[in-house]
Amino acid sequence: MEVNGIAHIFLTASNFARSRDFYSKLLPFLGLKPVIETETTYYCVGGRTAVGISAPSAEHEGAAFEQKRVGLHHLCFRARERADVDELHTFLQTLGAKIIRAPREDLWAPGYYSMLFEDPDGIRLELNHVPGKGLLV
Repeated sequence: MEVNGIAHIFLTASNFARSRDFYSKLLPFLGLKPVIETETTYYCVGGRTAVGISAPSAEHEGAAFEQKRVGLHHLCFRARERADVDELHTFLQTLGAKIIRAPREDLWAPGYYSMLFEDPDGIRLELNHVPGKGLLV
């Protein structure tokens, strides 16, 4: 057996309205199209994957995300072109998003180029570009 990628990722937001506002700008900018929009769910599909956000249960509303706790560390989108990373950086600045690391090359794979930023809950998101297949086989 060999999986064919990741079908979808769901994130739970501490403040759904605030996160829906952010992701309703970010995800379409990345080429994902909204397919579900309700009072508790925002779900987009594109690029052979899907990303959704959902409202928290009442007892967890307003809770803070902590990157080093057990669970999600960060989510990385793969760009088709290196210039896409720079373009997203410029776009995020217009949104006032928190940029953790501006576009730069790293040693994760030959030609690895990425930027790191946070959503309104502080969940770290990355966009990277690796030429060719990179380390993927």
